[in-house]
Amino acid sequence: MAQVIDRTTATRGDGPPSPAARTARRRAVLHWIGVHALGVAAALFFVLPFVFVVLTSLMSDQQALTRDLIPRTWEWDNYVKVWDTPGFLTWWRNTLLYAGLGTVLTVVSSIPVAYALAKFRFRGQRLTMMLVISMMMLPPQVVVIPMYLFWAKELDLAGSLWPLIIPMAFGDAFSIFLLRQFLLTIPDEYLDSARVDGCGELRTLLKVVLPMAKPGIAAVALFQFFYAWNDYFGPQIYASENPAAWTLSYGLESFKGAHQTNWNLTMAATVLVMAPVILVFFFAQKAFVEGVTLTGVKG
Repeated sequence: MAQVIDRTTATRGDGPPSPAARTARRRAVLHWIGVHALGVAAALFFVLPFVFVVLTSLMSDQQALTRDLIPRTWEWDNYVKVWDTPGFLTWWRNTLLYAGLGTVLTVVSSIPVAYALAKFRFRGQRLTMMLVISMMMLPPQVVVIPMYLFWAKELDLAGSLWPLIIPMAFGDAFSIFLLRQFLLTIPDEYLDSARVDGCGELRTLLKVVLPMAKPGIAAVALFQFFYAWNDYFGPQIYASENPAAWTLSYGLESFKGAHQTNWNLTMAATVLVMAPVILVFFFAQKAFVEGVTLTGVKG
């Protein structure tokens, strides 16, 4: 009778937990603490440099060279001084033109190619895909000399950003590959239904594929925008001889050279250069992460 009562009590959970249950609970708590401690450490590893840059940008000239981490006086005028620097507004305008127009051209030109590689079957499809992947692995430094001679000597576009913007209207290998991988995740049944209803390929692409491919398109657009915004090599090659065509990434190097002892102003300029990228990623991170995650579902 006593054994029956003990079994009933253990079944109802009224008695104390068994040693195995206590051990499992203790391990779960320790695992939770360990994982979150690593997450906090990793977050601090990435956030603290940015915090240091922001705090230094708000210091005075004298304090910026000391070991102080907190500004004695918050010098918000440093950002005004940087913004009023001759040429800084021009660098902003050029960077917005390069990143904005380049992103639009890349997305618009890459979508039809990715759609054809993902949903059409044609002779030479594998070869075409191999060429796209090969272009992804080709360093830009390999072709920089002939490309510069073409744009500078043949088209006389040296000293401008157009040699960097115009090629984006003909697609980008990485964008095509990423979009193609995402479009493979869209079931063919949706496309077949649209064709049965009388839709042509262009209308199927616009009405069916594009609405379903928004995360992938957002990921490609963000990748391209970040690349163009941070690009230093391209503007250095094509626009270095014309200060009116400089971008923020190239102009920041000139600004640092002119204010090499004013670390507070240099840090303030750095924050102004990074802020748009951080804001764009902050508001679009959900679509970005979803697009990157789904591109690896099918091969």
